[in-house]
Amino acid sequence: MRFLVTALLASMTLAASCPNPVRGQSSTFVPGTGTELTQVGDDFEDPQWNYIPNNPKSTEDIDERQNNPIGKSANGRWFEGIKRGHPDVVKRVETPPGGIPGSTGALLLQSLHTGIPGRPSYTMHQEDFIGNVQYRVGGAISVSQAPSVTTRVYLPPIAEWEKRSGPHFAFRAALETTKSTNQQRFLFSSTKQENEVYWPGLFILLESKYQTKKEHDYAYFRIRSNRNGGDFKGPQITQTGWWTLGMSFSPDGMVHYYAKPGVEDLTQDDYLTSQYPYGYRCERFRSFFYNVVNGDDGKNWTTPWIVDDPKVFVMHGGRIARR
Repeated sequence: MRFLVTALLASMTLAASCPNPVRGQSSTFVPGTGTELTQVGDDFEDPQWNYIPNNPKSTEDIDERQNNPIGKSANGRWFEGIKRGHPDVVKRVETPPGGIPGSTGALLLQSLHTGIPGRPSYTMHQEDFIGNVQYRVGGAISVSQAPSVTTRVYLPPIAEWEKRSGPHFAFRAALETTKSTNQQRFLFSSTKQENEVYWPGLFILLESKYQTKKEHDYAYFRIRSNRNGGDFKGPQITQTGWWTLGMSFSPDGMVHYYAKPGVEDLTQDDYLTSQYPYGYRCERFRSFFYNVVNGDDGKNWTTPWIVDDPKVFVMHGGRIARR
C-alpha cells in the first residue's frame, strides 16, 4: 500500500473524517499552548540517556505480580507501568529522517513478550511506558490551569508493522475526577465520593491485509472515548513517517484531541474532536504514557515505535495548582 500523499491532504482528511459532535466548543484549545513545564517530558538528546529495567517486569494485570522495584530511567522522567510492565526494548536511537530540526536522539519502544515472558498467551496484550509528571511537579495538575501534552511519533513503513489487525500503539493520558456513588443501607441512603482515574487517548490501529485478505492495509486512529465509554473510529492514516499528536484538558473537564502528519507544532487546523470520556469531567491531569501492543505469540515483535520530544504545558500560571 502506498502511503505517500501530501501533508496538506492528510490534514484535510483528518478534519473531514473524524467524528466531531462538539466542533466549535468554546473551551477547545491547542495542545502546546502556554508555558512548558521543563521538569517533565524529555528530548532524548543526552547520549548517555539510559533506562534501568529492573527485570522481571511487572505483570500485575495478568497474574497480580508487581515484581518491584519497577523500571525507571536514569534521569527520573520515566517509569514502568506497574500493571502491565514496560516494553522489552527501551532504547535511545538516532532520530529518523524528517524529525524535529536539530534532533539527534529519539526513543525506541518495542516488545516481544507483552504478557508473561516465556509464557505466550496468544492473546493481544499491551505494555506501558509512563511519563513521570505528578511526582516531579508535586501532584496532579488541576484543569483550572488548562494543561496539555504533545508528542512526536514515528510511524515506520507499513511493511515493518506487525502483521496483525487491531491496535498497535497508543498515546494516552491519566486523568482524575470525583465519582459519586449512591449507597443504600436499609431505609437510609448516602452518597460516597471517591477519586476515579481514567485513561483517554489516541490509538493507532491496522486492518492487516494478511488477515483481511484485502488488497491493501488500512491504518487509522481510534479515539478513547465518547461519553458512554466507547472507543470510536477516527481518521485514516494516509502516510507514515513522523506525526505530531496532542491532547488538551480544559477547565470545563473536556478532553480535546489533535493530530497531524509531520513535526510542526499543532494548530487549530489539526483538531479532531472534544469529548467527556466515560461521561467524566476531568479535574486533574496526572501523567501521560505510551502503549505498545502485539499478539503475544512469542514470535512476532510489536511494531518498532519511535517517539520524541513529549512535552507538558499549562496555559494559566507558571506555578502548579495542587489538589
